[in-house]
Amino acid sequence: MLGKKNFRIILIITLLSFASIWFVDICKAESFQTPESLSLQIDWLENDLRNSRNVQVDILSPNAFAEAEELLNDAKKRLDRGDKQSKIIEKIAGAQNKLKRAKEVSQRARKELSQVIKARELARAAGATNYEKEYAAVEEEFIELTEAIEKDKIQRAQKKAPEVIEQYRELELRAIKEQTLGEARKLIAQAEKEGAKKLAPNTYAEAQKKLLEVDEFITKNPYQKLKIHNMAGEALLQAGRLLQVTRQSATIKTMKPEMVTLWAEEILFETSTKLATVDMRDQPLATQKENILGAIEALQQDHRFLMAKVKSQQAEIESKDKQVAYLEKQTQKEQAAKKRIAAEREEVEKRLAAERRFNQLFTEVRAYFRPDEAEVYKQGSELVIRLKAITFPVGKDVIMPSNYSLLSKAQRAIRTFGEPSLVIEGHTDSTGSEDRNQHLSQRRAESVRAYLVANGTLPQEKIIAVGYGSKRPLASNKTAEGRAINRRIDVIIRPQAESG
Repeated sequence: MLGKKNFRIILIITLLSFASIWFVDICKAESFQTPESLSLQIDWLENDLRNSRNVQVDILSPNAFAEAEELLNDAKKRLDRGDKQSKIIEKIAGAQNKLKRAKEVSQRARKELSQVIKARELARAAGATNYEKEYAAVEEEFIELTEAIEKDKIQRAQKKAPEVIEQYRELELRAIKEQTLGEARKLIAQAEKEGAKKLAPNTYAEAQKKLLEVDEFITKNPYQKLKIHNMAGEALLQAGRLLQVTRQSATIKTMKPEMVTLWAEEILFETSTKLATVDMRDQPLATQKENILGAIEALQQDHRFLMAKVKSQQAEIESKDKQVAYLEKQTQKEQAAKKRIAAEREEVEKRLAAERRFNQLFTEVRAYFRPDEAEVYKQGSELVIRLKAITFPVGKDVIMPSNYSLLSKAQRAIRTFGEPSLVIEGHTDSTGSEDRNQHLSQRRAESVRAYLVANGTLPQEKIIAVGYGSKRPLASNKTAEGRAINRRIDVIIRPQAESG
């Protein structure tokens, strides 16, 4: 057996051997590193932190993430100063461990705070961040929840979560209401300044009622986006109507009764003149109105008759085609080769005829517009009418009367092709956010579509409206001229294929 002294000596020698091996390994590892390799590790870690921030790891695990960033910055400074590699490696390793910890905590937070996170995302999507002070206060409480998860105080976070959810929800509703009803409130406020309560009390009460109705609906049904959009449009219409009624009432208040009557008569007379009806100014205003409505109804009936006649003729042609097809089948075997050749020839003739017809219509349509109104060009088998002169109020989708003449020419061009399919493209410049521009361009395209449908140009199923925002510019958005060019409506006509 070994004595105690010998045993101690052997133990010391063994420990020194292990220490020597460890020291050599460390030296080898450190000598293996170069400033370039350390720089690459830092770059990789920096990219990892950036990606983690994009998925909100910095929000869901704020302390661990902040420590990881701090260690990384320390490593970068030490590398720039030329410090010992062992210290730089130590800081990089520390940052990696802290980031790993932050990712693990963020996963746990997503599980434990899933409803809070959802409420936060909905609030942000609705525009709650515009209320900077209130949003910052709720965000601070949210950070407290994530810090509680980070410290393994799950019950504390769960207890506080419902309160934070409710605060995010309140901000979301406020943002939705401001976004959808803000313009209507401004118009009503302006009308109030101009004396709406006295000059137009009934219209004022109606606008207020509609505003309250939409407000209450949003509170109870915040996620019925389409219904909210439609109701908000009605509220905006009533608010705009209130302002106009108030101003018109103020004007009429200064007029004598005869002047008011003559003013109303002039409106009716100009309308009836355009409709080519008889002069009925010797009749009561109500009779004059009925005369105008009767003329409009007659025109609509005539239009419906023509459309029915065209459809009837098409049905008759289709019936004859079927009869011809049936008879041809009776001698199919004998006439197969002959029919094939004839069909190929007919197809070529039809294609050439269609091309000639398309070119004729293209030339005809192009003559409808002045160069400053629209650009008309062929795009494959489609015709594009770029409505350069169409304008909208800033940030709105309302079609103003000044556009009626241009849209009337567009209607004439569309009808020149019979019943084609249409694509209405809305485009904006790059001013403002892309989300806002896309939404605005879509609304404007839909307004043009609604105008064409309302005027009987084509059935609604024949027209598609698409908004591209600022994604398809024709000119640079850096100049006023370029931005004006990019704000446009394109009407794309797809002629109906000829039936064989």
